[in-house]
Amino acid sequence: MGPLLTLKVHAALQAAARKGLATVECSLDLDRSGTSVEVSAEHWSWQGTRYPFLGACKDRTIYYWAGQDFQPAARYSSSLIKLVPTQWGPPTFEIDGIKMLPTAKASPYEDAKRKVALIRPRGKQILDTCGGLGYFASWCLLGQAGRVLSYEKNEDVVWLRGLNPWSPTGEGLSLVRGDVAVEIASLPDQSFDAVLHDPPRFGIAGELYSQAFYDQLARVLRPRGILFHYTGTPNKLTSGRDVPNEVAGRLRKAGFAAELHGDGVLATRGHGR
Repeated sequence: MGPLLTLKVHAALQAAARKGLATVECSLDLDRSGTSVEVSAEHWSWQGTRYPFLGACKDRTIYYWAGQDFQPAARYSSSLIKLVPTQWGPPTFEIDGIKMLPTAKASPYEDAKRKVALIRPRGKQILDTCGGLGYFASWCLLGQAGRVLSYEKNEDVVWLRGLNPWSPTGEGLSLVRGDVAVEIASLPDQSFDAVLHDPPRFGIAGELYSQAFYDQLARVLRPRGILFHYTGTPNKLTSGRDVPNEVAGRLRKAGFAAELHGDGVLATRGHGR
């Protein structure tokens, strides 16, 4: 993976060049690690390769090395999908300007750690329904899950994962490029010990909040299996809906014992389905 630049890092490189410094310590992998970079007035060098300074470096943008120049980590197919830096290091991503991961109070990576801890991943077979950047899967692997099956239907998001040094790879993780709302019907009964469900908002992916989908989640979970369903905390006064309680109600109809928990719903599959 080549270097990744943000406005903060680019400004540090330029400042070192203006001061006439020979090297500067910074991060070229979104604060995953630190490194030493050689600088001069005309360019900067890392791991034996020379790189140009950017003519324009925008805030809220991550740039990756495309072989000849730096390009924004963004793609536009049917929607604009963009990797976005955070103050914490691990990035979030946006679809048409809508932030997909919470970042206001904590790193999205640390937020995923807290949520994964709710399902106690050690030794478990885990279904990760909407993989995104893979932060849930990463903490499942770090928590010694037996296996993580992760679905992500958007190929542009999968492409962002390939650029993001905080996204997981390796043994124990199976990433499927497919729509879990469709693919779940082919999964065996009672094949998972836990589910992590972090769908896009209701208005974008209503099928992932449906009774039919929750019935499928109950089917593939073993008795006493645990589900954490992220809902966010939409304002009822502005949205006109109480999404967390709607979700909890549908999960109960599917055979779960469900309760609101933080910014989501924590549920346990009963024995009756």
